[in-house]
Amino acid sequence: MSVVRGNAVVGQAGGPTAVINQSLVGIIEESHKHSHIDRLLGARHGVRGIINEQFYDLDRQPTNMLDLVARTPAAALGATRDKPDEAYCEQIFTVFRKLDVRYFFYIGGNDSAQTAAIVNRISRDANYELRVFHVPKTIDNDLLVTDHCPGYGSAAKFVASAFIGDDLDNRALQGVKINILMGRNAGFLTASSILARRRLDDGPHLVYLPERPFDMDQFVKDVTAVNERFGRCVVAVSEGIVDAEHKLWSQKIHEMVKSATPSYDPHGNVEISAGAGMLADYLASTVRSRCKIKRVRADTFGYLQRSFPGIYSEVDAWEARLVGQMAVSYSLQSEDHDGSVALVRLPGTTYAVGTKLIGLKEVAPDEPPFTKVVPDEYINKEGNNVHNSFREYVGPLVGDLPKPGWLEQIG
Repeated sequence: MSVVRGNAVVGQAGGPTAVINQSLVGIIEESHKHSHIDRLLGARHGVRGIINEQFYDLDRQPTNMLDLVARTPAAALGATRDKPDEAYCEQIFTVFRKLDVRYFFYIGGNDSAQTAAIVNRISRDANYELRVFHVPKTIDNDLLVTDHCPGYGSAAKFVASAFIGDDLDNRALQGVKINILMGRNAGFLTASSILARRRLDDGPHLVYLPERPFDMDQFVKDVTAVNERFGRCVVAVSEGIVDAEHKLWSQKIHEMVKSATPSYDPHGNVEISAGAGMLADYLASTVRSRCKIKRVRADTFGYLQRSFPGIYSEVDAWEARLVGQMAVSYSLQSEDHDGSVALVRLPGTTYAVGTKLIGLKEVAPDEPPFTKVVPDEYINKEGNNVHNSFREYVGPLVGDLPKPGWLEQIG
């Protein structure tokens, strides 16, 4: 089909990241280079802003302010956790048709891609020319097909930097330190903690991902063995760890401690963010009582991982801007083809990426698997650590990290 002319809407959804606004500004800048988009509207709080017809006029934002917004973490338009069903998407389409919206750019994760796919289908059924593009973002790095997700590199840099400091702290005042990290089904963010290792005895010494069942008795043995070897132990744990029956440990602990059924989010998932603090306390208490170690501490990184302004990856920022720009570029193609912008790692001795447009259903399928997980090749057979080969995957996305110094012992 020919390139249709009309208005465009861009929205942001899900958990914010340190670079999500780079994608937004990439869309704004690229749209201004072409004549097929008359007006570019920014939906306030994603799809909720669309059905309420609450928009920002993105054509009238000062260039110097856009430069600052691009470097600002979290969602400048405001995000949403709404997961639209068919009726909700019908409302979105009604507003689009009313406002002559012909292009929809939705920055988000798996659920955002699913929303984009439903809206796209509704518009096709109505014979209304609407081009829909999903622009990827998620610190969990769990979107299918794409090599990695914008937002992950910066969050991984925060995690690695935090573990460098935490390990130095633990080295100075020995004991056991446990850190709980985001990741419901995929342990990519927790796995990035191994970038903190510089010396053979650097932490994290143990790493537990949702991809492997977590056994409490074995955990106690693992911590005991590391503590006996090094006189201390630093542990990285994904909030989404499960038992042998694939039940969330955060849910199990909630039921044991609170004797109540946990709450669920709008997507039907057990809410683990609130339970992550309980998980940290439970693991610390278990180590303290069963390993007979006096100095045991635990932290839950929580939202700090997502939008910390002091640490971001320059590569991540550039790639986030790129996927936004490319979404607009793909909208110029004459083929009847909507989709999600995927990053492709290019072969060679130095790190480089390109992009490709994939079908919306490839990133948001109707049947499992719905998300990507850490490949088996990166996880040790005991399920309590991540191989150093994972550095080759995550290292280029993170960039330079702090380089601590240390004194040489005499005698």
